[in-house]
Amino acid sequence: MKFGIDRLLAEPALRAPLKGKRIALLAHPASVTQGDLTHSLDALATCAGIELAAAFGPQHGLRGDKQDNMIESPDFDDPVWGIPVFSLYGEVRRPTEAMMDSFDVLLVDLQDLGCRVYTFMTTLRYLLEAAAQHGKTVWVLDRPNPIGRPVEGLLLREGWESFVGAGALPMRHGLTLGELGSWFIASLDLDVGYRVIEMEGWRPDAAPGYGWPLGQRIWINPSPNAPNLWMARAYAGTVMLEGTTLSEGRGTTRPLELFGAPDIEARRVIAEMAELAPHWLEGCVLRDCWFEPTFHKHAAALCNGVQIHVEGPAYGHNAFRPWRLQALAFKAIRRLYPDYPLWRDFPYEYERERLAIDVINGGPAMREWVDDAAAMPGDLEALAAPDEEAWREARAAHLRY
Repeated sequence: MKFGIDRLLAEPALRAPLKGKRIALLAHPASVTQGDLTHSLDALATCAGIELAAAFGPQHGLRGDKQDNMIESPDFDDPVWGIPVFSLYGEVRRPTEAMMDSFDVLLVDLQDLGCRVYTFMTTLRYLLEAAAQHGKTVWVLDRPNPIGRPVEGLLLREGWESFVGAGALPMRHGLTLGELGSWFIASLDLDVGYRVIEMEGWRPDAAPGYGWPLGQRIWINPSPNAPNLWMARAYAGTVMLEGTTLSEGRGTTRPLELFGAPDIEARRVIAEMAELAPHWLEGCVLRDCWFEPTFHKHAAALCNGVQIHVEGPAYGHNAFRPWRLQALAFKAIRRLYPDYPLWRDFPYEYERERLAIDVINGGPAMREWVDDAAAMPGDLEALAAPDEEAWREARAAHLRY
C-alpha cells in the first residue's frame, strides 16, 4: 500500500498544482516515507517542483522530543534546509499571521492515533480555520487510522471544547486525518482550499492490523509514549488515566497499555470488573502485574496494576471496547475503595478550572457515572450507545476508503 506522502513523491501529476507555490509542511517523527524511512521534510526538500518555505511542529515537536502535557517546543531554523520551523505547541497553539504569511500551501503529514484526545487533530482544525481566514490551501497527505473504523465513547458536549476536544466527536472516531479535515470543514462551515492525497490499498477491516498495515509498514512513535500498535488500540480508554492519580505506565516500557498504583489490588479490580460487566472485557486479555515507574506518577514506587493485552490471538477487533473497559476499571476501584482519591486535580492541556478527567471526556458524565454508587454499566451504555450511532451517521459522508 502507499501513504499520501509516498504517492505525492512518486506521481508528478499530483505535485503539478504545487509548482511555483511556497510550500509548508506540518510533520512529526513518524512522518517518513515508505522503504528507506526518509523524513518527509528531507524528501520534500529534495523533490522536483517543491519549493519548501517553512515547517510546523505539533505537540511534542517536529522531532518528537517533548515527553508530557504542557511541555512546549520552541521555534527554530532547520540546520540542514535553512527554513523556519514554527511550533504550534509553544508560545502559541494557533498559527500567527506571520506564520501563515510564510507559505501558500500547507502539506499535513501526521500519523494520528484515531482518538479525540490526541491533539494533532486539534492542530489540524486550527490550521484549517487560519487557512480559511488567510486564503491559504491545505493538503492532507493521508495516513491510516491505526485502530480502524470502530466508534466508541460519548460525544463531546457543547462548551467543553479544548485542545484535547476539537469538536463533537466520540473518543474513538474511526476517521483518518484526511477524513477528519473534511468533517471539520463541513461542521465549521469553512471556506478553504482543501485536498486529500488519499492512500492506496488501505483496508481498515483487514486482519491482522485492522487499520495498521502490519508487516507492510514500520511503526514509528508519533509521540514519545506511543511505542506500538497495541498502545494505540488501548489508548482510547487508557488516555483517561491521565486525569487520574493512577499511573498509566509512563516511566515504563509499556506506557498507556497498563494502569496501577501502590495501593490497589489488581486481582480484586479485575474480578470486580468481571462481576459488573463481563461483556465489556471481550476482545482482550487482562493480566495483573507489577511495575515501578522511573518517572511521572508513582515514580520509584512499586505499583500493582493491570496490563491490557490486545496483541495476541485473543484480540477481537470489533469486540474490544477500550473506553468502556477503562471506565469499568474506574468503577471497580470506586466500589472497592469508596474514598480512593481517583481524580487528579491539575492543569491539563491549558485547562486550569475544570477537572482533567472531564476535559478528556468532553464533559462530566463518565466521572459522574463512576462516582454514583447506584449507577450500573447499563446506565453508561444508555448514554454512550445513542451518541455512537449518531456519530456513525454524521461521519458517513466523509468516509473515503
